[in-house]
Amino acid sequence: MPLVAGVDSSTQSCKVVVRDAESGALVREGRAPHPDGTSAPPAAWWDALQTAIGEAGGLDDVAAVAVGGQQHGMVCLDESGEVVRDALLWNDTRSADAAVELTEELGGAQAWVDAVNLVPVASFTVTKLRWLAQHEPENAARTAAVCLPHDWLSWKLAGSPGLDGLATDRGDASGTGYWSPVSGDYRRDLLERALGRDAVLPRVLGPSEAAGKTPSGALIGPGTGDNAAAALGLGAGPGDVVVSIGTSGVACAVSDVPAADVSGAVAGFADATGRYLPLVCTLNAARVLDAAARMLGVDHDELSRLALSAPSGSGGLVLVPYLEGERTPNKPDATGSLHGLRLETATPAYLARAAVEGLLCGLADGIDALVEQGARVDRVLLIGGGARSEAVRRIAPTVLGRPVVVPPAGEYVADGAARQAAWVLSGAAEPPVWERSGVETYEADVDPAVRARYAEARELVLDRRDSGS
Repeated sequence: MPLVAGVDSSTQSCKVVVRDAESGALVREGRAPHPDGTSAPPAAWWDALQTAIGEAGGLDDVAAVAVGGQQHGMVCLDESGEVVRDALLWNDTRSADAAVELTEELGGAQAWVDAVNLVPVASFTVTKLRWLAQHEPENAARTAAVCLPHDWLSWKLAGSPGLDGLATDRGDASGTGYWSPVSGDYRRDLLERALGRDAVLPRVLGPSEAAGKTPSGALIGPGTGDNAAAALGLGAGPGDVVVSIGTSGVACAVSDVPAADVSGAVAGFADATGRYLPLVCTLNAARVLDAAARMLGVDHDELSRLALSAPSGSGGLVLVPYLEGERTPNKPDATGSLHGLRLETATPAYLARAAVEGLLCGLADGIDALVEQGARVDRVLLIGGGARSEAVRRIAPTVLGRPVVVPPAGEYVADGAARQAAWVLSGAAEPPVWERSGVETYEADVDPAVRARYAEARELVLDRRDSGS
């Protein structure tokens, strides 16, 4: 049976899975870490990919490969294809002011929604290009091509075949801020508005169109952004909302119509199958659990045990977890805050519960925004590192208000990329169906008071400028 490989080049690490193209059975896998921070040299991703491929037994016997990657990252190349500067990642908020400027210059949020189905925030590539033009004009002048992390890695897998060999897909292109998921065209006027000049942009491929071949002859799929890859890996359908608790918190739903949210809360992305993927993203997710465990001096298992030992609502204790600023709501300079602290709630158990509930409340706000954009939500598919927490799994339905389905721990972005590779290899009209076992469903009564108290506390947060730091 032919083998296919899927790559997940995320913020924190690179994962490679090799699967049977027909059944989806896992054959082998590998991984390697990425450097920490909100900017990174793309060469570090390539080195990590080579290490992960080596751990996965190589790609010599693989018939097709595809890359799922972190969205929005700004990779600038010069005329010879060399990287101009370290890539600015999605979670780098230095372009927050640029986002405001670009929004105003085009005529406001509605003008951007009409153009590209999103409103600029610091995460999107277009704002990072404006920051580059303003703060590093020499690097902006050297930039001959702009691509995304997954585009660059696919290009490297193909042997770096010149700037005209760059390719991407609808899913990742829709997160740049200068490609329209409705028209299917780049808005080069928006690129020029941000960067100050035109540049080479990757070809936007169809869902099962090959981007090229590796030197060993394996087909290279179009790849996609990590969220679209995860949805593809899960086989998400109508009525399913995928909630991923990783470095970022994401809620997204596959849809036949694009979102057009002038508030900017919902980004009108495309998916990896030719449809749309309205998406809400928060900056603070699994790291909220990391921070709470660190403050309490416990590991994640103990944090979970503590949280489940406290009552629903944490006795009124509310953690608003804007520990790295926030993207949704758009408060890049916000700080985290703790509200309702009393002698009774000044215990590790109450703080642990408040951390889990605060994390989930932010995601629940995102699901509400998807519903307002027409998404149907029958159940929540919960994935990501945070889904490994028993406390998160058991508390989630009380906050999110729907049954929560937790697939077995897996590399769903890499799996989605592998499924795309199998699709490209097959030449079929639809991706292959891969069965999955070991799914668990969690249900519980909703506690409306949790979100009500969170909503009150959310409006009281300060930002770094207010605190004088």
